[in-house]
Amino acid sequence: MREKLTVIKVGGKIVEEEATLNQLLNDFAAIEGHKVLVHGGGRSATKIATQLGIESKMVNGRRITDAETLKVVTMVYGGLVNKNIVAGLQARGVNALGLTGADMNVILSAKRPVKEVDYGFVGDVKKVDASLLSDLIYKGVVPVMAPLTHDGEGNMLNTNADTIAGETAKALAQFFDVTLVFCFEKKGVLRDENDDDSVIPQITPAEFNQYVADGIIQGGMIPKLENSFEAINAGVSEVVITLASAINGDSGTRIKK
Repeated sequence: MREKLTVIKVGGKIVEEEATLNQLLNDFAAIEGHKVLVHGGGRSATKIATQLGIESKMVNGRRITDAETLKVVTMVYGGLVNKNIVAGLQARGVNALGLTGADMNVILSAKRPVKEVDYGFVGDVKKVDASLLSDLIYKGVVPVMAPLTHDGEGNMLNTNADTIAGETAKALAQFFDVTLVFCFEKKGVLRDENDDDSVIPQITPAEFNQYVADGIIQGGMIPKLENSFEAINAGVSEVVITLASAINGDSGTRIKK
């Protein structure tokens, strides 16, 4: 029987404020068994870019990463946010290792081709080195992954944290029984966005299509769920979408085969 592994993705908002970060670190440290943490950090990047006089440009909620912005996100995601998390986990007895995709060539990406929008230095994941990651995990190391990858030619690339979590979970599913947990500000996928308690407990692919057609699921939740179903189809045992304060996976919306 394969050993269990929990891959947790947390949004920037949670890791950028001291109170929510401390709560998250306590909860994450309490998770038993093998685990991986993937984090964002967009608000910190925007704030520091502004202090440096660099304008942040967004299209459909996604950051346009020009050469100057790339410097900022590399500093903030790979440095400030990542190392704060690693230090906090070490203080809680978790042997964490901060990684970008460039470290040990763990995630290789290709620069996103220009179609309607030129996103700049943004990477689409090509390969996750799951055997190397699994070696670390079996040795008791807890990877803390920043939303940065590289193209193998010396260029860093800004990469969506949900994508990194999904691709990492899929790659590690050949070695572990993987549960992928996406954390955000709501208790799960809501039937009514104005009612925080209207959580849909479980969603199948057919139900998902119906909810989208009915307008119940919309906006940024659509790609999150598409990522979830892709992960399940690629061998991840379960995907949970829930509050950051519920990362033990006992509540929220579950996506299963």
